[in-house]
Amino acid sequence: MDIFLILGIIIGFTAVVGGMLLKGASISVLLNPEAAMVIFVGTFAVVMNSFPKKEFLNIPKVIGSLFREKDKEDPCSIINEIVELAQASRKDGILSLESVTQNMKNKFMRKGLEMVVDGIEQEKIEEILSIEIDSMEERHRICASIFSTAGSSSPTLGVLGAVIGLIGALGNLNDVDKLGEMIASAFVATLYGIFFGYVICHPFASRLKRKSYDEISNMHIILEGVLAIQTGENPKNIENKLAGMLGPKDRIRLNKSSMKSEGK
Repeated sequence: MDIFLILGIIIGFTAVVGGMLLKGASISVLLNPEAAMVIFVGTFAVVMNSFPKKEFLNIPKVIGSLFREKDKEDPCSIINEIVELAQASRKDGILSLESVTQNMKNKFMRKGLEMVVDGIEQEKIEEILSIEIDSMEERHRICASIFSTAGSSSPTLGVLGAVIGLIGALGNLNDVDKLGEMIASAFVATLYGIFFGYVICHPFASRLKRKSYDEISNMHIILEGVLAIQTGENPKNIENKLAGMLGPKDRIRLNKSSMKSEGK
């Protein structure tokens, strides 16, 4: 589980509840089934109307991936693996990689190396792998846009909920005590909408985009590495080339791991 994400949601909820307590507002006002129906059912309908059935039914799987940290590959480990494969290729030939690819966990790298072993032209390998990267990037973009759509609509639905609540309040102008309670209840829908949109949905969309960026970056590293192995580049040159695709901290880690391997 991604504890950091769960912690962020808890902190966001605590900030709202704490702010209400500091202002002397009653927490019980948050228990508003009418407001919850307008916001959550309304947002559900917006997403349903915005995306086809296949993408809509995929939402639980996307939410699951948000809260999971598994399968996250370290780019430095990927580069080290590519360098080792390049060394083996230069020493024993391209065909020696065939036995290595059979047990390879990374399907994208395995696919690229299998094409290299099969003697497919470099331009064709680059085209096939690039299409796979673009396809995955588009799927991830659609998943993120689902939460962006929900995040953009829920605050507006909050205003709608407040209007509905005020319409009910205006029907009780003679009862001052009940009027104040209904006005406060009306604005709970706005609170629900803003919280759900800007603390949950939009951050979820941003997190999905970040996860996608990391995965796509790793795939680009693999693509460049596979092509470099095919052309028989020097392993050290490959490492330096792929290191340029890393951030500063990852470059430092890569250099340290490279120095350790050379020391052995």
